[in-house]
Amino acid sequence: MKLNIIKSIELKKALFILPNAFTLASVFCGFYAILHALSQNGPQALYQSSIAIFFAGFFDMFDGRVARLTKTQSEFGMQLDSLADVISFGVAPGVIVFKWALSLLGPLGFFVAFVYVSCGVIRLARFNVLATQETGPTGFFVGLPIPLAAATIVSLVVAHFKIWGGLSLERPILILCVVLLLATLMVSNVPYWTFKNLKLNKTVSIIIAFMALLIIAASFFIPFGVVLVTLLGSYIFLGIIRYFYLALGFRQA
Repeated sequence: MKLNIIKSIELKKALFILPNAFTLASVFCGFYAILHALSQNGPQALYQSSIAIFFAGFFDMFDGRVARLTKTQSEFGMQLDSLADVISFGVAPGVIVFKWALSLLGPLGFFVAFVYVSCGVIRLARFNVLATQETGPTGFFVGLPIPLAAATIVSLVVAHFKIWGGLSLERPILILCVVLLLATLMVSNVPYWTFKNLKLNKTVSIIIAFMALLIIAASFFIPFGVVLVTLLGSYIFLGIIRYFYLALGFRQA
């Protein structure tokens, strides 16, 4: 009996480590992206750092799910996840976009990169506060999630590398505007779908499968970075359109 209790406790500890291991793997990818972008020169290094951010996103996407499956959700895990996001989706994309485009604008570019990181930190702090106050699932994030903002930035880097082979950016001011928009949306009240309440019935499964096949097919003809920019851009602007649609009173929220 005593042996069974000891084994149960040890299993519980092992399961508690599992989701945190996913979170730390995300931190590793973000840390690698920062060091690689700073220690290496050339577009290839920025491309590789951007790919590392996608891997960070993969691990971040699953740490919460693993915690729920193993029933090891905790306040510690939530705080650790936010700190990891600061590194992987705040500082790392800020460094990458600065070296790629914003450095061409001098101090202004440095300031905008800092604004992006700062807004990401504020967004994560607000998310943690709201998470403790929620009484039930709402189906929406308040503001653009920082992983999606980071994915948009690195998708632009990947798309530029694949299309133009890493040639110097001719209009860095456009990237500056994109970064400022992403920073603003993170700290805004624009609601974005979480898809947590999405029920995987037969119809939804067919739609998801069709969309996945469409994306894969498009990737054969269009660089995958361009496909990602299109998908993320659509998600971002649909959220903005919905926000103003409701704000102007066309429909009750």
